[in-house]
Amino acid sequence: MTTEQTLPHDVVPRHVAVIMDGNGRWAAERGEPRHHGHRAGAEAVRRTVEYCARAGVEALTLFAFSSENWQRPAAEVSMLMSLFMRVLDREAQRLQRNGIRLNVVGDRERLSRPLQSRCAAAEALTANETRMQLNIAASYGGRWDIARAARRLAEEVAAGERAPDSIDAESLDEQTCLNGLPAPDLFIRTGGEQRISNFLLWQMAYTELYFTPVLWPDFDDDALSAAIDWFGRRERRFGRVDPAAGGEDNSDA
Repeated sequence: MTTEQTLPHDVVPRHVAVIMDGNGRWAAERGEPRHHGHRAGAEAVRRTVEYCARAGVEALTLFAFSSENWQRPAAEVSMLMSLFMRVLDREAQRLQRNGIRLNVVGDRERLSRPLQSRCAAAEALTANETRMQLNIAASYGGRWDIARAARRLAEEVAAGERAPDSIDAESLDEQTCLNGLPAPDLFIRTGGEQRISNFLLWQMAYTELYFTPVLWPDFDDDALSAAIDWFGRRERRFGRVDPAAGGEDNSDA
């Protein structure tokens, strides 16, 4: 599959964020062990990355492994980390050929040294690509992201590099993992659950939330197209009044 063509959508989100849920249930429905679902989920990642690049999405952020996922059984965590390394090794050159820059965000110190090296190598290989940025959130949590940003600002204050009253939303945003990128326009969660599970808590203040019962390994081009088309029908006012509607409107919708 090539990523050279573009796909027709009336409105394309600049930044899409995804919780890829349902790998385990997908495997269980087929009488297979959980790792079969995770491997099938890796193929869904490739499909989603290629579709978003073709559609003209500027940034795609995928929640691969959360801060809370470290509490899973050790064998499953080890399998997921091994799968992550294999996917990085297999896909880095493909990303480069397709003009996609890779960025791994999260508490990388908790990852193994070999995996940290793989992440750094893949990021270096794709560093100059500009067609789309792919952010993989691994060992990531929204609360961790905000706390780290606040700690960095506090360190600057303690060092005399910043006045406390200079701290505002913009300065905190500059310290978060996705600084420099537009906030997510569209959030997608597969698998039927309807929560954001500590994902991009700071960044998703005005993100449109789309939930689908489709399990992640089954999330194909048609399912993603439906999500983007749904987004295109949303009216986004960011707390402002729509003059065409008339009257006062204090909602955030």
